[in-house]
Amino acid sequence: MSRDSRPRCEFEGDKLIVRFEITLAADVKAISPVVEGVMNVVRQMGCAEGKEFEIETSLREALANAIVHGCRNDSEKMVQCCVACDESRGLLIVVRDPGEGFDPASLPSPVMGQHIYSEHGRGIYLINRLMDEVRYERGGTEIHMRKY
Repeated sequence: MSRDSRPRCEFEGDKLIVRFEITLAADVKAISPVVEGVMNVVRQMGCAEGKEFEIETSLREALANAIVHGCRNDSEKMVQCCVACDESRGLLIVVRDPGEGFDPASLPSPVMGQHIYSEHGRGIYLINRLMDEVRYERGGTEIHMRKY
């Protein structure tokens, strides 16, 4: 992949505590090892201390969405993840998949009407509730999640 196709982590300054990138095959079995590795680094570096539950849950949901929806469970495809933390802007996680993208505004609310009983469709809702800032880039194929 070219450098331009990597997810952008906006933290590039001298206050950077940690920054790393991970590329994983689109296999749901890869989610837990990646999340555990990221969380170990986040804990060791003291990034977003006391907010580990929110970060871990959001990262799991973003990776699951990228694998299941963006890659359609095709383990030949790859998901990219970038994690950065600095002293003043907290933690940033960017997850990118090679899929077609989506419009987050078009998703039905999982807490209203018939969707309350659905067994899926809560990932984006949870991410939006747990993280301090969430935005979608590249037509919905890239999610930027920030926790201060």
